Amino acid sequence: MTTPEAAERRPMRADARRNYERLLTAAREAFAEHGAEFTLEDIARRAGVGIGTLYRHFPTRDALADAVFSEEYEKLTALARHLATVEPPGEALMTWLHTFMVHNASTPGIFKALMHALKADETTRLHSRLVELREAGRALTERAVAAGEVRADADYSDVTMIVCSMARSAQDAGWPAERRDQMFAVIRDGLRPVAAR
Repeated sequence: MTTPEAAERRPMRADARRNYERLLTAAREAFAEHGAEFTLEDIARRAGVGIGTLYRHFPTRDALADAVFSEEYEKLTALARHLATVEPPGEALMTWLHTFMVHNASTPGIFKALMHALKADETTRLHSRLVELREAGRALTERAVAAGEVRADADYSDVTMIVCSMARSAQDAGWPAERRDQMFAVIRDGLRPVAAR
């Protein structure tokens, strides 16, 4: 069967590329509406293709999640690297954490997909993108700490755990953006050095 990674290594025919994009669009919509609670048959039906076409591109649900979420995390990693070059350390970290929080809070199904990706086959594209994201986020955190713009005991893993927990609460409770941002402001203030508070 053709995997998404194999498809990327060689050009697709125009019709195959259209089907691939339709399937990704349908999967994004399904994740947004139902989290991970859908079948591959549902995705094929949404995309207007046969189940065989879906399986040629995405033989498993994990392969589908891998393709859907990898692109999003590539963008977040690129943003972290870009912010490190254009904003002061503390501001760069907060801008990135807020974007990370909003993305996670507004993407139903993402937490289950991420937890599975981190525990599953380390050769998946999503797993690789998460490793890259972690390193880019850690670099932003350490840079902000070194500049004295974030409290000295701030650790990337702890910070992102707090942000992800808040994002999941916002998602589960259906918080409006204003409530979500208010809670992020509490996290932001808590990360400031003691003397600055």
